[in-house]
Amino acid sequence: MKKRIRFIINPISGGVKKARVPQMIEEHLDHDLFEYDIAITQYKQHAKSIAEESAQEGIDIVCAVGGDGSVHEVGTALIGTKCHLAIIPTGSGNGLARHLKIPLKTAQAIQNINELNSIRMDTGLANDKPFLGVGGYGFDAFIAKRFDEYHIRGFWGYTQLVYEEYFSYKPPRMKISLPDQEIKGNFLLCSIANSSEFGNGFCISPKSNVVDGQMELVLLSKFSWWRTMGVISRFFFKKIEGSRYIRIVPFQKARIILEVPLAHYDGEPFEVRKEINLEIVPCSLSVLCGKGYLEFTHLKLKTDEHVY
Repeated sequence: MKKRIRFIINPISGGVKKARVPQMIEEHLDHDLFEYDIAITQYKQHAKSIAEESAQEGIDIVCAVGGDGSVHEVGTALIGTKCHLAIIPTGSGNGLARHLKIPLKTAQAIQNINELNSIRMDTGLANDKPFLGVGGYGFDAFIAKRFDEYHIRGFWGYTQLVYEEYFSYKPPRMKISLPDQEIKGNFLLCSIANSSEFGNGFCISPKSNVVDGQMELVLLSKFSWWRTMGVISRFFFKKIEGSRYIRIVPFQKARIILEVPLAHYDGEPFEVRKEINLEIVPCSLSVLCGKGYLEFTHLKLKTDEHVY
């Protein structure tokens, strides 16, 4: 019996044209395995409602065709359901897709779906807001909010915005309570990482893994301006643990008290309460990953062999 897959296409994510995506799906999807249909989003949060309806309808797989925002909408709607998340990354960052080793080229990403490499991944919960990969409460949250309103999209728009805002940004004070310790300070970044990167190769937490039952708290203290390039390069070369300005703490539950109630989850900005209760929700979302991710993590026993 063929599996039913629904592709949800965000036509504007990352500034990338999507006109050829339906044709590429027809060309590269294995029609012996799947019957499919396509839905086009028309407004923000539309992907979330389509994904919710798809899960209720009994669709086997819902594929987010877009950037991190689209993946967030679709994926969080599928948490706790039997429906699988698939990803065709067409955004500017593609953080979770990169972590899961899903090909960034559209044709290869579609062919990857044909392989049905399935895992049950952990998700995060911040008060009442679920998220998939990375969240944060510092400069990254500030930039996410500004970028949501910015006139230039894509990687270069994001880079320009960071350059415009970085030197005038004042790190807010935070208080983090963990089961065995309490941390206070003013932090440039206070990130929570279920997966390893923001996107575009910016690796916030190299050892994070979406199937290990924990998240990592990543704290970056402000540093002298002349150290900027050296510190930033550590993120791209996955060597942040060697920096004296960075602290990484694994956790399953935590509480954060914020001076500035602003957050991002999977790159999407949110105004939040000043008290954030965080927890990991193990094995709560079925997702199709890249074959390389299974080999890299050596966690084949966590694949959904009973499903596929």
